[in-house]
Amino acid sequence: MLRPSSRALSWVSEGCYVILVLVTGWFFAISCVALLSQAVRTSPTRSWTDNYTAVVIGATYFIVLVASLSFCIKRRIAVRRRLQRISKAYSGIQENIPKTVHEYISQEYVRACLVSYESQPVSAIHEGWGRPGTQYSGMRFRRTLLDTISDIDSRAHLIIPSHPTLKPHSRMLHHFRFIMPLLPKDEGGITALHYYDSAISLARVSDREPTEQEFKIGLAAAEEIRQILDECRLEMMRTPGLK
Repeated sequence: MLRPSSRALSWVSEGCYVILVLVTGWFFAISCVALLSQAVRTSPTRSWTDNYTAVVIGATYFIVLVASLSFCIKRRIAVRRRLQRISKAYSGIQENIPKTVHEYISQEYVRACLVSYESQPVSAIHEGWGRPGTQYSGMRFRRTLLDTISDIDSRAHLIIPSHPTLKPHSRMLHHFRFIMPLLPKDEGGITALHYYDSAISLARVSDREPTEQEFKIGLAAAEEIRQILDECRLEMMRTPGLK
């Protein structure tokens, strides 16, 4: 997509400015002529002779015109003077200031960076949130766990189109019961879905926030379920007739 050049934008800006000035001047002149003609029509003599109202109107418009032009010229001169102080040739800041000043600025910049880095919280612990400096920094455990439900549900529907519709308060063991045969069991006969169900139930109904360990278990179970569902989906795509 083509973008207008800076020169074209400058021309457009100057053109709009000129149009604005012309329109403003036109209305200024029309209003002045209208008021002067009204002053002549309403005067006793219906002429310019001894018509002090017309003189006042004309003087007022003249003062406004002079004041407006003076402000515009003053602003134009001030902008031009400031622009003339800027060097047209590019040069780095180190070449424009003394060496001692540049070293001082560099030292203050490094100092500010160090202070900002050291000021970052590293040991603060907020219940239900990831600790700063860890892989869970800035993550809210409850919200992150609950957000995995819709993702796993959409993957389950890709494998089982007739999978039940997700209900707000359904137990994970009941809602994902049709994918349980796909999940391996550990030594105690527990699948990842059992751990996931416990973590989600805790995130939903518990008064306290999940701990980091509980969050790790729930997140690991969710990741294992997603990985198995993805593998099943890939196997279905490779096998003709199962797509």
